[in-house]
Amino acid sequence: MNRIVREHYPAAKLPEDLRDEIDPEKQVTITIEVESPDSNSELTESRNDWFSKYEHIHRSNFHSLDEVNAHVRSLRDEWGHRER
Repeated sequence: MNRIVREHYPAAKLPEDLRDEIDPEKQVTITIEVESPDSNSELTESRNDWFSKYEHIHRSNFHSLDEVNAHVRSLRDEWGHRER
């Protein structure tokens, strides 16, 4: 998302419709964000990026509960070893 922030901006420089109720002698902070047509698409893309980043560790072809348990134990051992 594109965002522009201007702090201590002179209120007198604001467009007329924005400065109607603001004293022109005051300083303001302006934040401008470009709206996207579908704001949820960015969230979905970032989630997809995260999952694709770790796609190499994805495994869905377990043949038994024992294989699942062994895999989970190996992951726990790996992370337990890293904490030491």
